[in-house]
Amino acid sequence: MLLEIADAAQALQVDEKTVLRWIRKDQLPTAVIQGEHRINPVDLLEWATERGIKVNPALYKMPGLDNQPLPTLSQALEAGGIHCNVSGDDKESVLRAVVAQLNLPPELDPDFILQVLLAREALGTTAVGDGIAIPHVRNPILVQLQVPKVSLSYLAEPVDFGALDNKPVQILFTIITPTIKMHLHLLSKLAYCLRDPRLREILGKECNPATITAAIQAIEHDIGGLSP
Repeated sequence: MLLEIADAAQALQVDEKTVLRWIRKDQLPTAVIQGEHRINPVDLLEWATERGIKVNPALYKMPGLDNQPLPTLSQALEAGGIHCNVSGDDKESVLRAVVAQLNLPPELDPDFILQVLLAREALGTTAVGDGIAIPHVRNPILVQLQVPKVSLSYLAEPVDFGALDNKPVQILFTIITPTIKMHLHLLSKLAYCLRDPRLREILGKECNPATITAAIQAIEHDIGGLSP
C-alpha cells in the first residue's frame, strides 16, 4: 500500500505543501508513479522518526497487511533481550555482535541478517539523535522470522552512525519482525516511548534491564498497551 501526498499530509498532520517541500528539500523518500508521488508507509515512519516528527497512529491501521496479533513493545523486547557492553568499533562489527545476540532460529543465517541490516544502513542513517539508533530490516518478508524481536544494546564504546545531530551512537534498538504491519506497529510504539522523559532519563544511565523494561511497560500501560 503506497500513500498519496494527501494521505502522507494527514498522517504527519501538516498540509500537502509541507509534504512536497520535505520531498524536495529534506529527502522524504517517494516513488513517482504516472507522474505522481507515492510514499511507502514504512519509509514515511522511518523518515519521521529520524526527525522527531509525530505520525498520526491511524497510519498503522492498514487492513489486509496481515492478521497476526500485534505484540506490545515490551513483549518484543523480552524476545530480543537487553544487552550491556556490546562490543564493536564500527557499524558492521557492532551489528554483527547484535545479530549474534538475537537467538535466531537455526534456519536463519546470521550473515544474511547482518547483510540485510547493513543494506538498510546504506540507504541512510537509522540514528534518531541523542546517541540512539534503530537498525532494522526494511523488508520483513526477506527474513520470515516467526516471533518479532526488539533487541536493546548498550555499546561498550560509542560508534559513528552518521546521525543528523552528529552525535555518536551508544544505544541500539534493533527491530526484526515477520510482517510490515508489525514493523510499523513496533517502530511507532518505540518512537512514542523514546519521546517519554521517563524512558529517556533511564536510558541515559547505566544499562539496567529490569528498570528499562518496567519503564516501557508503564508507558505502554498509559497509552493502552496493544492499541496501534
